[in-house]
Amino acid sequence: MQSTAQSSSVPPRTITLAVTGASGSVFARQMLRALEEDARVGAVNLVVSDSGLRVMAEELALTGRNDLVRQLLGQEAVKTTLQSNLDIGANIASGSYPTSAMIVLPCSMGTLGRIANGIGGKLIDRAADVCLKERIPLVLCVRETPLNLIHLRNMTRVAEAGATIYPLIPSYYQMPQSLDEIARNFVQRVLKHIGLPQAGAYVWQPGPDKA
Repeated sequence: MQSTAQSSSVPPRTITLAVTGASGSVFARQMLRALEEDARVGAVNLVVSDSGLRVMAEELALTGRNDLVRQLLGQEAVKTTLQSNLDIGANIASGSYPTSAMIVLPCSMGTLGRIANGIGGKLIDRAADVCLKERIPLVLCVRETPLNLIHLRNMTRVAEAGATIYPLIPSYYQMPQSLDEIARNFVQRVLKHIGLPQAGAYVWQPGPDKA
């Protein structure tokens, strides 16, 4: 994924990326790599729940928290800091910290429920609550199927509070050739949504009407 040049008139963005215990670790990996490469992003705060780490181990064959960021990036990090989900006193737990946006990818239904009901016992939930109260963009890439009524009501609650529900539903009209390409396209769409359009992102160009 190509990085995008930094405009001298726009300060670097600070992005929080949270990874929770739903399937879709390949999407989280692609998101972290895109943020690390984007010249408009000055800092990335990465938080991974215990369940998220377990899913990563299953889906990406990662080996624990030690060196987690390097394992995800495939190289040493320049701007990414790994935060403990148990550290409720971390920088992103305060509204005074200049977060530009928070993305939860993937977002489990448990995480969604805690955010929807203001239960901020751990860092991911608290950081999301801060985004809502400070009117900072919060994007929840929910991942579950089928959805029950509790899930749907919790989505409504967080949407009414100001979050964006961005289901982890990839597109196929660009004829992707690999899982990484599917994940990369989804990530590019999410980043465009928070004002970070990516160079080389697929743009739909409808052909002639064949009906």
